[in-house]
Amino acid sequence: MKKFKLVLFMGLFSTSLLHAQENVIEQLLKANPTYFKSLTDNPSKYRLQILYTQIDRDAQNKAQFTTHAYRVDDNEYFYPASTVKLAASVLALEKINKLKINKSTTFHTLKNRPTQLEVLTDTSSANGKPSIEHYIKKILLVSDNEAYNRLYEFLGQKNFNKTMASKGFEGVRFTHRLQTSIPLLENQYTNPVKFVDEQGRLIWQQKEQFNKKQIVSMNPIILGKGIMNDSGRIIPHPVNFSFKNAYPLQAQHNFLKRLMFPASFEKKEQFKLSAEDYSFLYRYMSEYPTESKHPNYSADTTIGPAYCKFLYYGGDKKANMNPNVRIFNKVGDAYGFLLDNAYFVDFQNKIEFMVTAAIYCNEDEIFNDDKYDYETVGFPFFKHLGEVIYQHELSRPKTNQPNLDYLRFNYAD
Repeated sequence: MKKFKLVLFMGLFSTSLLHAQENVIEQLLKANPTYFKSLTDNPSKYRLQILYTQIDRDAQNKAQFTTHAYRVDDNEYFYPASTVKLAASVLALEKINKLKINKSTTFHTLKNRPTQLEVLTDTSSANGKPSIEHYIKKILLVSDNEAYNRLYEFLGQKNFNKTMASKGFEGVRFTHRLQTSIPLLENQYTNPVKFVDEQGRLIWQQKEQFNKKQIVSMNPIILGKGIMNDSGRIIPHPVNFSFKNAYPLQAQHNFLKRLMFPASFEKKEQFKLSAEDYSFLYRYMSEYPTESKHPNYSADTTIGPAYCKFLYYGGDKKANMNPNVRIFNKVGDAYGFLLDNAYFVDFQNKIEFMVTAAIYCNEDEIFNDDKYDYETVGFPFFKHLGEVIYQHELSRPKTNQPNLDYLRFNYAD
């Protein structure tokens, strides 16, 4: 209890000071040394990057943004892990809209190469059939890797990257499926796919796609001290991440802002989504897996409400969920990197803000040994970062209170 009061006091006491400073995040971190001093004393070790956007509304409820950055550097690589899945979800909806096919239509992934998977059923859906809609649900609820792989194949490696670049998201490379051990070249090939109606008749099909140009970093990305192979033996040499996915913090933050606040962007910059698409994404970005019926995760004892909520809750299975708060986000964790790209809302106190952050939690700098410091470094960092910014927002004056009713959902439906 004393620790909570101290954080609240620091937030209240330093409000006027913080607004006068250039770097609000740095001031908040320094004001709470119990939580952050070990990180801020050596931020490069943790490759720590944070973006925090304050949101103010005008009389018409239009959002105005003030963004503060801490050590944000597109040249300091972090592995984006599952944060790439939100982009795949949005772009898949755009593509299916262009095809004029409903997102609930049965979607078959076919096989044309030995490394590819054929997927014709999905027992977690209400009708036992796969669809773009159901894959997105699984991505947003529990960060399902196979669901992402199906969307990656639907989009095609070349067009996935081309579309992101055309929308102005810089430094992005989406080069591979997730949690699938196949040669690099095989990720340049993506499966043939098709949509069928309820009688199994073909609606639309796409042949296997191949990206002739390999996507790779222009500069070598060499990290760590070693990697554990499939036999459990540590190979003592740095690991080359030059061919891995890349999704800079600024690009992620901008993507989420464009998704959550389409009216703040020109028409040509907005995603090609319907009002129903936005509502669909918002619901499942904020829904807890324990609230979902299809897919249903009640039998999985490893999954709690905060399973994919790192900011503010620290992903804690036993977290006490605030009934007034919803977080619209996408997290990621792999190779010791922990990330969250989040829009935070407190309906009762009329608070909203955005935080995108990445931290490296790998003390021994060995990859694939499953000895990452998520529990001791990463999750506490995100939990406390969310709490500290939330307390700061509680004391930050606003001219107009936001109307957030459009973000309320009946998750029991």
